[in-house]
Amino acid sequence: MQQLSNTLTTQKTDKQLRLSFLQPLLTDFQIIFDRDPAARNWFEVLCCYPGFHAMVLHRLAHWLHCHGVAFVPRLISHLGRFLTGIEIHPGAQIGQGVFIDHGMGVVIGETAIVGDYALIYQGVTLGGTGKETGKRHPTLGKNVVVGAGAKVLGNIQIGDRVRIGAGSIILRDVPSDCTAVGVPGRNICHKGVRGCPLEHAKLPDIEASIIRSLLERIEKLEQQLKVKS
Repeated sequence: MQQLSNTLTTQKTDKQLRLSFLQPLLTDFQIIFDRDPAARNWFEVLCCYPGFHAMVLHRLAHWLHCHGVAFVPRLISHLGRFLTGIEIHPGAQIGQGVFIDHGMGVVIGETAIVGDYALIYQGVTLGGTGKETGKRHPTLGKNVVVGAGAKVLGNIQIGDRVRIGAGSIILRDVPSDCTAVGVPGRNICHKGVRGCPLEHAKLPDIEASIIRSLLERIEKLEQQLKVKS
C-alpha cells in the first residue's frame, strides 16, 4: 500500500513538473499571434520565429541550471545564441508570455528578471554596469515594452506596464505606468493611459519638445526687443 502511494505521488510530481515546464511555452507560443500581425499560422511560428526558439532553449537551460547541472545549461545558451542571435544566460528568470520580436542582438544577463507578457525588440540589452556581484541586472515588471536597441543596465526596477523608447539607455528605476526615453533615460509618467504596445510612434520626443519651447521663448524675447526699440 505504501509503495502504491509512493508511486502515485511520484507520478503526480512528474505531471506537475511537465505542466510547469510546458505551460509557459504554450503561453509564449500563443502570445505571438496577439503581438505580431505577420504571424499567419502555427507552423510558420514554430519554424521561423527565433524569439520562440530562444525561449524554448532558455526554459530548458534554466530548468537544468536551477537543478544544479553544470556546463550543459551554458552550452544550450551558447547554442541558442548561435542559432537565433539571442543570448540569454541560463540564470535569468523569464515569465510566461514573453515575446522577443526579431531578436537579433538581444542580451539578457544572469540575474535579470523579466515579468510576464513583456515585449522585447531586437538589439535590447538587459545588462550590468560593472564587475559587482549578486543581483546586478535589471528587473522588469509585467507587460513591459522595451524598444529596439534600448539598454537597461544595472540592478534597477522597471515597473509594470512601462514603455522604454527605442535607443534609450535606462540607468535608474522607472515607476509603473510610465514611459522612459532618451540618453540617459528620463521618466515621463502617463498614469492610467493604455494603448497598443506596438504603437512606438506615440512615444514622446523630449528633445524636440525642449527645442520647440526654446524657439518659442526666443521668438517672444525678439518681439519684446523690437517693441522696446
